[in-house]
Amino acid sequence: MGLRAMLVVRKWVAMCLALFGFARFARGDILVYETPSGSEVNDESVWTRATFTTAADQVTIVLENLQADPKTVAQCLSGLRFTFSTGQSSGSLSSGSGVERTIASNGTYSAGGTVAAGWELSISGTEFHITLLGTTTAPAHTIIGPPNASDLYENANNSITGDPHNPFLGLSATFVLSVPGVTAESGISSVTFCFNTSPGSEIHVPEPAALSLLALGGACLLIRRRKV
Repeated sequence: MGLRAMLVVRKWVAMCLALFGFARFARGDILVYETPSGSEVNDESVWTRATFTTAADQVTIVLENLQADPKTVAQCLSGLRFTFSTGQSSGSLSSGSGVERTIASNGTYSAGGTVAAGWELSISGTEFHITLLGTTTAPAHTIIGPPNASDLYENANNSITGDPHNPFLGLSATFVLSVPGVTAESGISSVTFCFNTSPGSEIHVPEPAALSLLALGGACLLIRRRKV
């Protein structure tokens, strides 16, 4: 086999490994969901991410708000809905935490310490719902995104800079759920992000685009054909 042919084979082997790794990633252990590109709530852009890490009888969820310099509290994250592929219908919220962030009227902000998020878990059938709404903590502790490049919230209106929504949770919050029967192979589906401090502002996220083993087989078959 010549040098050029060897380089082609190596390239396709690397692609096969990438395909396999991505497909495994999409099935369990760590699952990542984001709002679709162009998502809006109340005509304002939103961009959020949920990272699920599944293990025996436990799931850890990191909720991130990635929308920089938000204008209104409607762009802040206040809940998450999802189901398990393994059909769990019971569980409890072991912990929830985040770092408080208070936004001043001039767009500056100050960070507090790590505190309990104050969110709660409810379960309806097989749908799990982690939410701030209806808790004694609300309407404070929604998750707010980062400031602008000048490290200011220059776009913020008084729903962000005033009471009663301060303090927020800055950038992210982490939740640990105890869910009997969940394993590292449990998948996550029906993911919906909830925004604002009143019900109804939600964005459903399509399932992650997982590359199938059929695609993997096709790529590897192409390698074999190139080697002949």
